[in-house]
Amino acid sequence: MRRGELSLDFLETPTYERFAALSNETFASLAERTHVPLELLMVVREATGSAIPQPGDYVREDELEIVPFLEIQLKVGIRPAAVERLLRVTGDSLRRIALQEADWWMGDVMGPRLAKGMSMSDAALDTEPFNHEITDRAEQAMLATWHANQSYAWTDNIIVGLEQTLTAAGLYTKLDRPPAMCFLDITGYTRLTQERGDEAAADMAGQLNRLVQKTSVRYAGKAVKWLGDGVMFYFSEPGPGVVAALDMVEGVTDAGLPPAHVGLHAGPVLFQEGDYFGQTVNLASRIAEYARPGEVLVSQAVVDAAEGADATFTRIGPVELKGVSDPISLLAAHRAASSAAG
Repeated sequence: MRRGELSLDFLETPTYERFAALSNETFASLAERTHVPLELLMVVREATGSAIPQPGDYVREDELEIVPFLEIQLKVGIRPAAVERLLRVTGDSLRRIALQEADWWMGDVMGPRLAKGMSMSDAALDTEPFNHEITDRAEQAMLATWHANQSYAWTDNIIVGLEQTLTAAGLYTKLDRPPAMCFLDITGYTRLTQERGDEAAADMAGQLNRLVQKTSVRYAGKAVKWLGDGVMFYFSEPGPGVVAALDMVEGVTDAGLPPAHVGLHAGPVLFQEGDYFGQTVNLASRIAEYARPGEVLVSQAVVDAAEGADATFTRIGPVELKGVSDPISLLAAHRAASSAAG
């Protein structure tokens, strides 16, 4: 190869064998053969990161491997809309992982080699001895992480089902002084970390961690875990939890971080292996999703158990939340007038 020429020889190495070829089936013929709706099949192409296809476009071989999963879901009666949502969420999540992996590879593996004057081709060939192993290890790690998250989600489903069964049997009684679960999310955190880079993201996460840890402890609460762009908290008393949430939202703004939004719900929870499960947890998360930037939203159960809290509440009416069957009455929390003046 002469100087200045671009070689793509590295694409012939085993690492790049996953680049799929086209099959001999179009989306239209595949829909006819499998009886999977054409519109749903075309979402497969979008979920794998490509542009919306046409019915006459040929399906890639890797896309064909996804189709049996769609078939079995439809066969057992799962709604096409639910199948599509799972497909899109899975595609979006894995796309974000793939993009981060590509940035990691270019920044920490290829970057140093290119900085030494290697061509792109030479740098790629130089990494080939360990490419296959690191790819295999990455897939193992991703699968293990997915299984661990499945265990959490399935445990939560089991517990919620038990709660519903006990409630229907009249064996699930309301607590006089229930704890509160709280979710704080940072608006646009994922997008900002992508725009500002890993170092800025780490600095932002460090600031947020110090702020929320200090504030939650001051109000007898604890940060349970980080969830991507937010934090889950447990408060033994709903009243202090509301005031802590107001403090945290203000503190995030004062620190120059993107605005936070918070949701709280009070009720019984199940504690297992350092984590909390149950309908109370799920509903608090849904309330946080509904809250706008800078807003602290709470359920009526929080207000009922927050007597004496240094806060006031404004009713915003019954609200339909994603994943919740019945509308729920939400209220916006504010500083009490005396506290705000002070």
